[in-house]
Amino acid sequence: MAAAGAPSYGYCAMGVLLGLFIIPQTSTNVTLLTKQQQHWLKVPLLVLAICLVEFCGQACFTPLEALVSDLYPGEEESRKAFSIFSLMLSLGGCIGYLLPAVDWTTSDTVVYMGGQEAFIYVVLTFIFLTCLMGTTFISEEPTVRERLGEVEVSKKSEILKTCCCKCVEFPRFLLLRRTVSSVFSAVPRLYSLCSRMPKVIARLFVAELFSWMALMSFMLFYADFVGEGLYNGVPSEEPGSSGRTAYDEGVRMASLGLFLQCVTSVIFSLAMERMVLCIGIRKLYLSSVVLLAVSTAIMTVSHNITLVTIMAAATGYTFCVLQILPYTLICLYHSNAQVFFSNDRRIRSAEIQQTRSNGWPGGASHSIPFQSNIKSSQSIDLSVTMDPRPAQPSAFRGMGTDIALLDSAYLLSQVVPSLFMGSIVQLFSVTAYMACASLLSVVAVYFSSKIIFEKADIDASK
Repeated sequence: MAAAGAPSYGYCAMGVLLGLFIIPQTSTNVTLLTKQQQHWLKVPLLVLAICLVEFCGQACFTPLEALVSDLYPGEEESRKAFSIFSLMLSLGGCIGYLLPAVDWTTSDTVVYMGGQEAFIYVVLTFIFLTCLMGTTFISEEPTVRERLGEVEVSKKSEILKTCCCKCVEFPRFLLLRRTVSSVFSAVPRLYSLCSRMPKVIARLFVAELFSWMALMSFMLFYADFVGEGLYNGVPSEEPGSSGRTAYDEGVRMASLGLFLQCVTSVIFSLAMERMVLCIGIRKLYLSSVVLLAVSTAIMTVSHNITLVTIMAAATGYTFCVLQILPYTLICLYHSNAQVFFSNDRRIRSAEIQQTRSNGWPGGASHSIPFQSNIKSSQSIDLSVTMDPRPAQPSAFRGMGTDIALLDSAYLLSQVVPSLFMGSIVQLFSVTAYMACASLLSVVAVYFSSKIIFEKADIDASK
């Protein structure tokens, strides 16, 4: 995986670096491109850079989550692995929110670099490059599949040498055509995966979507809520004015609240294993969403900055839970596929086990497709009636596919609130940010109560 994914990760890293360069220098870049100030180009260029950073970052995270789930497929070990994963994300968030929480404007270095925003992005670029360089020095032993692939490549080297000269004239065109073809071929595959989504995955997806929508409605607009609602700042005023100064102070206080949120998430990530053993996954998940609903409701009615900051810090518990438990449940579902996916297959796992041992009905023995995906360590009892006509067993769902579905819920949770939140705030006030987050949390509580946490929930839902 490392060998095959190294180029793609390199492209994603270049995309992140490009975005970090464009965002703080949007005005300068527009001037260089058009030879004059084109104010209407600033917003599209800024949005493009933000989308580039978001896309490249998520393109790195999703394979990493799938790799963690593959290396630690069991429920307990996956929970420990994703606790470390959440811990590292929270530590990164601590650094990211701490930088804007500090007033750097008094430093001569910041003034020389063009202001606080430019200085922060330079520091972020340096941190990213440091982590990227550290990653390149991590050695990874080749797997058996990679070794076999190297042998196969060596056998085909002569054939490739004779063929590559014919394709070297149009390499970019061929690459573009292959990319476009892959994108269009993925559309029916994506529709098939979503339309045949198992019941347990569908429930988890909906609950995850509304939980992240509630949390993102808080996180994305919290700085604006504090700057305008609590500090009475005016972001549209000129820098240095009283309204703009008050707004900047509110943004720094909001960054401090989000920093404390990440600190809280770090603490709960360290204690998550013991909490699961003492309380249980169901109570932890539901309590995290209930706490988010209560915290955002208090922030809606309160104007005390200390109390609002404490409530913001408390949402770190929800952030930690949403980073760990849903992926743990995915690993649980796939480690016990014959239990959790039994109602979503045309042929049960028990039938597959019988076919592997006795062959197909009618005396003919055939190899079963996708049998490499079935763990030989799983023992499955058999008491079913076989259809007289043999049917092909359906493929098992890949764990990476379901993890990507959860990640799509996370991404949708950022898009959907952004579409309607601006109109709602124009009709009411910035307090609507927290009110919407609280309402979405209540909806998330309902759908979270429908999640399948164990086999008993399947029997209860019938």
